[in-house]
Amino acid sequence: MANDILAGEGRPAVVADGQHADLRHFFAPRSVALVGATDDRSRFAGKVLMRLRNFGYGGTIHPVNPRFAEVGGLRCYADIGDLPEAPDHVGIVVPTPQVLPILEACAARGARFATVYSGGFAETGTAEGRALQAQVTALARRTGLRVMGPNCNGLVNFVDGFTMTTSATVATRRPPGNVAVVAQSGGAGQVNVMWRAQEAGIGISYEVSCGNSADLNILDFIAFMVDDEATDVIMVLAEHIPDGPRLLEVARMAAGREKPIVMVKLGRTAAGSHAAASHTGAMAGADDICDAALRQCGIIRVDDCNELYETAMLLRTRRLPRGRRAAATTISGGNGVLLVDLGASVGIEFPSYTAQTEAALASMLPKHATTANPTDVTNAALGQPGLFHRCISTIAADDNVDAMVPIFTLAAAADIRQAVQAARETDKPVALLWTGGCNDDPSLTAAALAAEGVAVYRNTLSCMKAVRAAMDYAAFLRESAAHPAAGPAGSRPPGIDAQAAARLLAGVAGGMTERASKAVLAAYGLPVTVERLARDADEAVAAARAIGAAVAMKVESADIPHKTEADAIRLGVSGEAAVREAFAAIVASARRFRPQARIDGVLVQEMAGAGLEMMLGIVDDPVFGPVVVAGLGGIHVEVLDDIAFGVAPVSAHEAGRMLRGLRGYRLLEGVRGAAPRDIEAMRDAIVRLSWLAFEQRPAIAELDINPLVLFERGAGAKVVDALIVGKEGHGNTGTGR
Repeated sequence: MANDILAGEGRPAVVADGQHADLRHFFAPRSVALVGATDDRSRFAGKVLMRLRNFGYGGTIHPVNPRFAEVGGLRCYADIGDLPEAPDHVGIVVPTPQVLPILEACAARGARFATVYSGGFAETGTAEGRALQAQVTALARRTGLRVMGPNCNGLVNFVDGFTMTTSATVATRRPPGNVAVVAQSGGAGQVNVMWRAQEAGIGISYEVSCGNSADLNILDFIAFMVDDEATDVIMVLAEHIPDGPRLLEVARMAAGREKPIVMVKLGRTAAGSHAAASHTGAMAGADDICDAALRQCGIIRVDDCNELYETAMLLRTRRLPRGRRAAATTISGGNGVLLVDLGASVGIEFPSYTAQTEAALASMLPKHATTANPTDVTNAALGQPGLFHRCISTIAADDNVDAMVPIFTLAAAADIRQAVQAARETDKPVALLWTGGCNDDPSLTAAALAAEGVAVYRNTLSCMKAVRAAMDYAAFLRESAAHPAAGPAGSRPPGIDAQAAARLLAGVAGGMTERASKAVLAAYGLPVTVERLARDADEAVAAARAIGAAVAMKVESADIPHKTEADAIRLGVSGEAAVREAFAAIVASARRFRPQARIDGVLVQEMAGAGLEMMLGIVDDPVFGPVVVAGLGGIHVEVLDDIAFGVAPVSAHEAGRMLRGLRGYRLLEGVRGAAPRDIEAMRDAIVRLSWLAFEQRPAIAELDINPLVLFERGAGAKVVDALIVGKEGHGNTGTGR
């Protein structure tokens, strides 16, 4: 194995995709230098060198340290510039003030990659630390030297036999597998995820702990693993997302190759988010938006590190279920009931078998066995040659079954092996739930089976969550194929005048009036109320006559965005006297509420009519960019907090998924005799608003539509009230087609 690092040259190099770096020689360098190298294994650099050599690295190692002529029996160089060749990868373990000069020397010598282990940068939270890290970033951009870190714990390449880390998790080199690990944290990534996965029997292809990510970040490493043929599943432990839109791009690349990404995204709570930021020097976006964005691009989000590798264990088999229906066999009725209970709690169905399957089971099982789903084969099946294999294979072949879960407690090796053989022969995913152990072969363990490629679980809930994740991912792939995501290349609705919207938004800072906000919405094809601005009572009367029915009347003032609070709104006004009275009352209330407010007049507006009140909005997330928000309108949005998010732009299919995710979605379908609402009109409004958010992002800080009245099916919708808040300092930057 001494030269297996060079064997990587026989595999296709990773092809850079757009802005993604070619990291082939980062993970498999032909030569490596270690600055700060020492024989003292109690020191960080000494541990790095020890791990590197013990791991079987077959390339050239160049120790660099002016204090020594030789380290580990190798010639030691005083400076990077003295090296006889430009190394592919340089590890840097030096005091913080020396990092930048050494990086400059690496770039000058022609090194391609550097890993900076040293701390004292943005993770300190100080202005000085942030400034130092900014200099590392600037150097990388200026010189082309790609840098991992600072404040990181390195990488492991089990495929080619290369590691630069101090971690005792690589004290011995394990066989490679097809699951990769990407983390910002060293200890959590290398121990909580990688080591625990290996202990469970899962082989790892690569692990990287990238620290502060001054240059290379988790997205660069995920992109590498998406393209790498040795990796089939990518596990990610993320403290923050460095670039939301790029994550979506990388996730779509992964989906195109059917490579699942499973992620623990830390910082779900406000306290956790603050801790993540202080640890990495990065700012996190709102977690509910992050959750929606990950779901939108097919990334499987889990809650804890064990769920990462438990989910990956099933996905690495590359067998995906066609639906959400599972079946189980068991010798313990209680375990079968527990499986169904917990499976149903996470959205898994347990259907009836076909008549043919039930007949086949009845012919092979004892009379007191259960031929329903789950199938209790009873203890009488233990030790029966071939019985478990026939039973599992028969059920797996049922057209009503999408995934199979054989359950064992304490069992003989022969019975377990029958289940394993059946799992290998079916093209459906099989998750073996083994809660006990082997009666007659101590070497046959869950970890041993996992090392053979079997998906085997010790706990029922873990098993069911993994099966559900595989079902979710398969559904995402099917939906993506049938309904491509929206984007600049397509899915843009007709009837949009982006240039007109940009002109209306040009130069606006702060809140726009309702009428101006609606004009922008109308440019994107959203249906708005008929309305006129009245500057005096006579104009109000004329406007009401032109509209021709009872009207709504509201103050128009950019200084009074919330008209209800100012008591500056009247509804259902009819008749000349009532209009004049309402005009005077609205103006008086507005002046009392805010004496210095600039009042343009009173907006006279058609009454929208009865319907279900919905809300729509736009927020500009610091991580994922423009996001469209949808939910029930009126006071419900504040009381129920029932809202859905979609990273703009969204497709009509994604808009429908957002709506179906609302707890109040049944109100749109019609309940207790109420007519169904025009869901198609609501979907169209979401899509159009998402394109407004996407194309006019430089101008819009936030946007609220509340309410949008949704009428009965086929009758459409209407924007009743809206508010756009413009960004400071923007220009006419909208796009059009």
